[in-house]
Amino acid sequence: MRILMAGASGFLGTRLVDRFTADGHRVTRLVRRPARTPDERQWQPSAAQLDPAVVADADAVINLAGAGVGDRRWNDEYRRLLRSSRVDSTTTLAITIAGLPAEDRPKVLLNSSAVGWYGDTGDRAVEEDAPAGEGFLSDLCRVWEAATRPAEDAGVRVVRLRTGLPLHRDGGMLKPQLLPMRLGISGKLGGGRQWWPCLSLADFLSAVTFLLDREEVAGPVNVVGPAPVTNAEFTKELARQLHRPAIMPIPALALKIVLGGFSVEALSSSRVLPGALTRAGFTYRHPDLRSALQSALTD
Repeated sequence: MRILMAGASGFLGTRLVDRFTADGHRVTRLVRRPARTPDERQWQPSAAQLDPAVVADADAVINLAGAGVGDRRWNDEYRRLLRSSRVDSTTTLAITIAGLPAEDRPKVLLNSSAVGWYGDTGDRAVEEDAPAGEGFLSDLCRVWEAATRPAEDAGVRVVRLRTGLPLHRDGGMLKPQLLPMRLGISGKLGGGRQWWPCLSLADFLSAVTFLLDREEVAGPVNVVGPAPVTNAEFTKELARQLHRPAIMPIPALALKIVLGGFSVEALSSSRVLPGALTRAGFTYRHPDLRSALQSALTD
């Protein structure tokens, strides 16, 4: 397939590009700076600038663009960046797709979203039919997903990837936990009772690949593992695999001081299940936390 990708330089995007290339697909990457290689095309999503011919050349569009939610302490300015970096890119792609003649439109738009859609679910398990929750990330996800509608209204299959926590030692939420854990100065976050929707990076890549040509799957898809765990369970298993103690819980107050507004999300509970993937027949390589962490630490 000819795949056009936004957000290809991030932790997940670079690995998807490698996966697609290994599978024989041709990937064109959208970049904000001037293009430097034959597989790059420049765009300016903040100004809604994208050459329609670039999109017309694609069989599929994948949008993973967005500033990292855990990259910086949240303040009003960073909240605006979190929103604009997602909504501007999605809007630009969806409107450009919709503006093409029907025969030139890509067959599918896989657009990133997040399990933040559901807000804090407590101990309640949710699937894709659950309504949006409350809080900044839930509000962001509502606007983010709504920005895909022009493409959907134009008849293009749109999949909204409500992604959980892909695990790998080189990035995501696992990387910053490894050094403190190896030094023996880590533990559960707050009370540790919050649910974490983890999955291995390998299963994330396989799920996105799976969804590329599953014509019967559209709308929101929870890209999470089949067995969510609590933060306390996650911490205990990570400590076991690293052969380190995990006896220094991090108080909620300390998280609020260090993380600011993001502490609310770090302490929230997301007991999210992969209903759509399961019904579509997706098979996990790492269906439980132990095997997902083993893969994350060794692959």
